Amino acid sequence: MQGNTRQAAIWNYLRNLDYLQLVTVALLLGIGLIFIHSTGMQIDTEESRGFFGRQLIWIGLGCTAYFLISLPDYRSFTSRVAMLGGYALSVILLITVLFFGLKIFGATRWLNIFGFRLQPSEPAKLMVICALAAILSAPRFSRNKNLSLFLCTMTVLIPFILIAIEPDLGSALVLLPISCAVIFASGIKWKIVILGLAAVAVGVAVILLDCFREEPVLLRGYQRDRIKTFLDPGADLSNRGYNAHQAKIAVGAGGYTGTGIGKGVQNELGFLPRTVSNNDFIFSVIAEETGFCGVTGILFLYAMLLYSILRTAFVTSGYGRYIAVGVATLIFCHIFINIGMSIGIAPVTGLPLPLISYGGSFILTSMITLGLVQAVYRQNKLDQLK
Repeated sequence: MQGNTRQAAIWNYLRNLDYLQLVTVALLLGIGLIFIHSTGMQIDTEESRGFFGRQLIWIGLGCTAYFLISLPDYRSFTSRVAMLGGYALSVILLITVLFFGLKIFGATRWLNIFGFRLQPSEPAKLMVICALAAILSAPRFSRNKNLSLFLCTMTVLIPFILIAIEPDLGSALVLLPISCAVIFASGIKWKIVILGLAAVAVGVAVILLDCFREEPVLLRGYQRDRIKTFLDPGADLSNRGYNAHQAKIAVGAGGYTGTGIGKGVQNELGFLPRTVSNNDFIFSVIAEETGFCGVTGILFLYAMLLYSILRTAFVTSGYGRYIAVGVATLIFCHIFINIGMSIGIAPVTGLPLPLISYGGSFILTSMITLGLVQAVYRQNKLDQLK
């Protein structure tokens, strides 16, 4: 009897999953592993050959978290308290990394936990989404009241400042479109939306003005150089603009069908910096080795993934809708900026390509994030069956 009950529970779980999301996630993870292995063999150092194994471990942890997160009712009191507790923990980790983090390439973004590097800014993005969703869906808060807007602003502002101090301006700026999308989905008044967009425009203008000061106040030197290189790509191809220039060459070299997996000249000969070829510029490696056909396939998979998440947003409401909208915006921003870096339409910011780039923190956070969307979809189907 107990066995039958367990089988019924498993079947009930499996038949209500969003298989479109599940299949696209699996394919993107597989593609990422192929090219992480490819770049590791091309670089051919002891460390690079270990990238594949470490990524497998993170994917295993991520898949476990994905299915565990998708099991419970995301609307339950326990789930909401856990998410708000997660937000508080993420803020604590962001503060901790400033004092005890590993300093790599001039930035203090990582914590060393039992031999694994954790980048607290990655889970902070998800926690901001969940905290905003909880605030905006709480019955005691009117979404157009000043208190609600103040809480939303502080929810975003605290991690934004802490991440920017690391410094990791790219990850900090991603919080802005995420929060705008979630707040907009809550049905906020148009005049507040316009004021918010105006504030973002002013912020961008201030950053650009600071970029051209002799001694910038808001930006670090390398951040200023990246923005200047983006605005004038040909100004310093041998130094500041080298990475972006070589990334574009790699994309163009792929042609229609590519040079073949593991046969990319830009990466193999070291023209594309080997320290970032499996992470920041993995799209350039894929474009060179699989060409237009391979890139089109990856973009199609991302389109299907975003469609599945937005479909979930449309079929639910309140807390679940805000989470799905925030997650879709997060993934879209990473896709757009990472690919944009490789083709010259976005400045180099170091944001990874979702589910494909090498990196444990982002893989684990991405799987937890998508597992939460899966929980929203599954619960909505269960509600329809009642």
